[in-house]
Amino acid sequence: MTKIAYNQEEYKSWIQTLKSRVQFAKQKVALSVNQQLIELYWELGKEITTKMENAKWGSGVIDKISSDLRIAFPDMKGFSRRNIYAIKQWYTFYSQKYAFVPQSVAQIPWGHHRMIVSKIKDIDEAIFYVEETAKNGWTRDTLEIQIENNYIVRKGSKSNNFKNTLPEAHSKIVSQALKDPYNFDFLSLQEEALEREIENQLTQNITDFLLELGKGFAFVGRQYKLEVSETDYFIDLLFYHIPLKCYVVIELKAGRFKPEFAGKLNFYLSAVDDLLKTENENPTIGLLLCKKKDKIEAEYALRDIHKPMGISEFKITEAIPKEIKTKLPSIEEIEREFSE
Repeated sequence: MTKIAYNQEEYKSWIQTLKSRVQFAKQKVALSVNQQLIELYWELGKEITTKMENAKWGSGVIDKISSDLRIAFPDMKGFSRRNIYAIKQWYTFYSQKYAFVPQSVAQIPWGHHRMIVSKIKDIDEAIFYVEETAKNGWTRDTLEIQIENNYIVRKGSKSNNFKNTLPEAHSKIVSQALKDPYNFDFLSLQEEALEREIENQLTQNITDFLLELGKGFAFVGRQYKLEVSETDYFIDLLFYHIPLKCYVVIELKAGRFKPEFAGKLNFYLSAVDDLLKTENENPTIGLLLCKKKDKIEAEYALRDIHKPMGISEFKITEAIPKEIKTKLPSIEEIEREFSE
């Protein structure tokens, strides 16, 4: 066998580029196949619904349709009686408003559609979850969690100054990436839990925390040390948002929002921008998570701050049985932990 001489580093770079192109092509093919499948299901739903209404056929005909399609196309899945009925239900739902398949609807898998239609009765709300799924790449399990946690409400009224501190395009993306409130129901805590205990459990349950934060967050550190003018300061939680190319500073407050919290967070944002951010990265974003906030107070606190930050509430589930008690640390233990 003839040996071919080549530069290994050059080959590694080239083959990686080649793999990326193949992967991109596979994704395009998969998206195209999914779109064609969804469009086929739309036509099937339309034909079946129209025929059943006009010809006065009963629901029993779905068994016959299922049987005939499975015989004609033995290699294709999706023609079970249950799925044929789901296709009809799905078409009937969206056809109340749309004459053709909405573009966003054709972008997500069929299993996600069945989940949405089974749980949501409002078309606009369903489209919201379709678009969020397509944008964030949610799995079916993640989609179910977001629906159950009422994600559509949590993306509503937010307190932030992104419009005034970031370019318009970047502001919209950042605003979409953050929620209000955040749901920490994966923590086994009571309402009276202290900040340090919440922080402990968030980092112990970092996978769930990242899922709640949303797509694109990478955990950098807890109690992240910054040295400013020979004084050490500690950020509660530091993240990096990969798509946004910026650091995200999160400060936790176990009680009600106070305007002075915004000033401290502003200080941290300035320090991170000077000490960690590079020229190619976007301005650091601050997120203050507190147990309760007054929208007007939050608006006043953010009005003259020129660093991008948002203020969100967080919720701890109230469904914890009364017999389960959180072991709160004593004052001595807290002081000992801070001094370490």
